[in-house]
Parts: sequence; C-alpha cells; structure tokens
Amino acid sequence: MISKIKLAALVFSFSLGVLKVSAQDSPIKISSKINTDRSVDISFEKQDPGTYTVLVNFGDLTNADGSNEQDVTIKGYSGNLLTLKPRNAEQGIGYSYTSTYIRGKFEPKYDVNFIYVLPYKSGTKIRIAEAEFVGAKYFGNTTPADWKVYNFYSKVQDTVTAVRKGVVVDIKDLHESENSGNLVYSSKSNSMIIEHADGTLATYKGFKKGSFVVEVGQTVFPGTVLGLNAKTNPKSDFHISLMLSYLKSKEIDRTRTLQNSKSLYGFITPRFSTQEDPNVILEARKTYIAALPVEVLKKELTKKELKKQGIK
Repeated sequence: MISKIKLAALVFSFSLGVLKVSAQDSPIKISSKINTDRSVDISFEKQDPGTYTVLVNFGDLTNADGSNEQDVTIKGYSGNLLTLKPRNAEQGIGYSYTSTYIRGKFEPKYDVNFIYVLPYKSGTKIRIAEAEFVGAKYFGNTTPADWKVYNFYSKVQDTVTAVRKGVVVDIKDLHESENSGNLVYSSKSNSMIIEHADGTLATYKGFKKGSFVVEVGQTVFPGTVLGLNAKTNPKSDFHISLMLSYLKSKEIDRTRTLQNSKSLYGFITPRFSTQEDPNVILEARKTYIAALPVEVLKKELTKKELKKQGIK
C-alpha cells in the first residue's frame, strides 16, 4: 500500500484475477477421469459463472491425438474441459498436465461504439477524472497505449449503478474505507466485476464495505443498484472507478515483474449517454449528469425484462 502521496487523480490498480495457476485453493478445480473406452475426460469446477480461458499443457501425452498445448473457453460452474481419445483403442492414454487460467473470453467481438450509462442513478451530477496506470506511476512500467479508467466523483455518498446489462462474476468486500488524510492510493479496495454478453468486463472499484446489494451470478441491468461509493480519504469526494476491458492475449510471461509485465487485457474507451449528450466520450475535469434513456435499455433487455421494468 502506498500512502502520503498527493496526486491530481487516483491511480487505478489493475487486477482482474489475471493469472491463476491450478492449486489446492484455486477457484477453478481441474480433474481427469479415465472412461471404460480408455478415453480421458478432463473437467472443471469453479466458483463463479464467468468466462475463463484455460491453458492446458501436456508434459507427456502418448496414444492420443492433439497438441501438447491447448486452450479452451469455459463458462458456468462446471463442465467438460476436453476429451482425449486413444489412437489405439486397445491401449490406454499416457498423460500428465498442468493448467493455467485467465478470466475472460479470448479476443471477444465487441462494438467499439456501444453506448453505456454513467454508474449513478439518473439525475446525479458527477465529476470526472482519469486514473493513471499504477505500474507506470510507481514501478517504472509503461502505460498500455489503450489504457482508460475513469473515476466518477459525487459530493455526497451515493448509490453506484451498472453501466450496462451483465452477470456479476466477482465481488471483493474486504476493506474498510481508509482513514488517512494523505492517502490517495491503496490496493485495498472493494470491487466488483461484471461480465457482459459480448465478453467484455466491467471492473468497478471503491465500494463502501458491506454495501453490496447484488451477488455473484446475478444478472444486472443498466441502472441496477450495485452498492455505495466511498472515500479514499476524509478530504476527498466520494467516488467509484470503472474500467472496461477484454482479454486480448494468452501469452503469459512467467518471469514478468511489476517493472516489465505486459497486460493480457485490452482497454476500452467507452461512449456514454448523459443528460447533456446521448453519445459522448467523457473528458477529465468536466461534470456530467447521469441519464437512463429508454433507448439504452431496449438495446440489451429482452421483452420480458423490459416488461418487468415497466417499459413497453
């Protein structure tokens, strides 16, 4: 944790559960089973319904077709990862493997012109700042060329809402608000990740501890209340940070450090619908008023969902 540093804008610590290696306490459990026909099923169980790219490396694979390095996209809580079939049905398959996983679908197709709503209820006045990349600010790394994270400030504590429809895939609710009057950055931040239908991920950071009103696995809509924003220190306004990203690389460098690591994710510069403009790229140090137009809801919600919202 870094403290007693005065900055014009908060630095955003990029953390999406980017890289996990299979282990006893891993959120994803990989197991294998030999079937009566000598084929081998490799299956998974995991703790959230989100999409992951799993990289399987076979160190010793005999009597089976397929590459020694395979990647598979999985979602849901459990299922089959892949099946190995014997070339010679009279003999068993020899195999050993390791697995690594990365949150997200690799290279999802998404609309760069998609219109989001601001992460506060309609009518809320919000001040905008852009967050810096923590790796560049403190560890000598290079800021990604497409880096974009916004901080949304409100004068009073307010509810944080979803910017588009998606499924909650991760919630971290561990930390009390910081009390230091000089603290402007901390890795201890309560956060939420929402996965959208097109494979993009929205990471919200800066919630008040214990304020979440949704849970993992729940589908949320534009304007759905997620929780309450918080302060970094008593002298700041209340705020929430938002990063929109997607998995763009599977090239994992196991020797990487904070100084030289390259992001596996691409970052989206979103367009927002506000009361001032229905299609705008936000500018730092400007103020906008949140809006929730019916047209935005109709883009993603089903007829049944719209009806429940009272929209025809």
